[in-house]
Amino acid sequence: MGNFNGVLCVKRKQMGLMKNQALTDYEGIQTVEVENQCNFLRNSDLCICVVTWNMNGQASYEDLVKLIGNNRKFDLLVVGLQEVPRKTIAQLLQTALVETHVLFAEATMQSLQLYMFGLKNSESLIRELKVDQYSAGGFGGFIRRKKGAVAIRIDYKGIIMVYISCHLSAHARNVEERNSQCRHISRKIFSNNVNPYSRGAQITVWLGDLNYRINGITTHPTRNLIQNDLHHKLLTSKDQLLQEAKRGQIFDGYCEGSLTFKPTFKYNVGSSNYDTSHKVRVPSWTDRILFKIEDPDKINASLHCYKSIDDIYSSDHKPVKAHLCLTVNKESSPTGQKLLL
Repeated sequence: MGNFNGVLCVKRKQMGLMKNQALTDYEGIQTVEVENQCNFLRNSDLCICVVTWNMNGQASYEDLVKLIGNNRKFDLLVVGLQEVPRKTIAQLLQTALVETHVLFAEATMQSLQLYMFGLKNSESLIRELKVDQYSAGGFGGFIRRKKGAVAIRIDYKGIIMVYISCHLSAHARNVEERNSQCRHISRKIFSNNVNPYSRGAQITVWLGDLNYRINGITTHPTRNLIQNDLHHKLLTSKDQLLQEAKRGQIFDGYCEGSLTFKPTFKYNVGSSNYDTSHKVRVPSWTDRILFKIEDPDKINASLHCYKSIDDIYSSDHKPVKAHLCLTVNKESSPTGQKLLL
C-alpha cells in the first residue's frame, strides 16, 4: 500500500496552486478546486462516487436513497459507513441501486463497513479484488463504535485502486492518537495479503470519520463564523487534520477538495442545529474524503463534487460526498497493460 510520503496527486501547474509558494519538507494536504460538473460523456476513463457517513446507530432506506443521490451514471460507488446499526445495510443499498449497479465487494468489521458497487454487467472488468481490516479498539457490538479501518483493493479497467474507510479516536485532545492510528493503518492494511510482485495502487482514497477537530477557537465564535458563511475562509486554518498534515505527521501528498461546506459534526439529531447539549461541542469537519495519485504523469484526477448532504437528519453527523474522475495517459500505461474500456 505504501506510506504517506507519496507524490502530489496532480502536478502543481495542473492544480493552479499559488506561484512562488515557499517549498517545505512536507507538502501536507493539497487543496483541489471542484471543476464543472462531470457530464459522463466518456471524457474520463473512470468516474467514481465516494460517500462517507457516521450513522450514529440509525438507518432508514429513505436516508440511504438520499445518500446515493439521483445521478446513477458513475462507474463505481464507494460507500463508507461508521457506527452502523444492526441492520442489513448491504441489502438496503442493493435495493436502492437494483436498476443500475451491483455489489462488487464489501469489507465489514462490526459497525465499521465499506461497500463498493459497479455498473451492471461490468464484473468482467475486475482483474483483482481483495479486502482487509485493521482494528484500533473501540466497541463494535452493542455500542456500535468500533475504531479502525476496513479496505478494498481492486484492479478495475486496468486501474489499481485502494479505498480505506476509517473511524478514528474521538475528542479534540487525542490528536497524536489519531495520527498514530493513521500511520498504523497505512502500514498494516494489505501488508500480508497482496502479491509482493504486483503493482502498487495507482490511486488511494481515504474516507471516514477521521475525528480531527477545529482547535484553538471556542464554540460560539466558531458558530458565528459558520452562520455568516465565513467558515471556509477563517476556520480551515484551525482544522487539526490540515495542521497535522502540514507538519508531516499524516497524509503528506494527499489531496482534498475545498472545505466550502459547513462542519459536519456535531448536530442535534433530527435537525440542522449544532449541539445544544451541556457539552456544546465545537463544530468540526470530522468527516472527510482524501485521495492520492501515485504518478500524475500516468493518471490525472479531476474532482467534480465535494459536499455535505445536509438534508439527512437521523445522525449527529452529516454525510460527505465526492465525485472523482480519472483519465489515464495511454502512452504511459505499463507495457502489455491495456485499459479495459
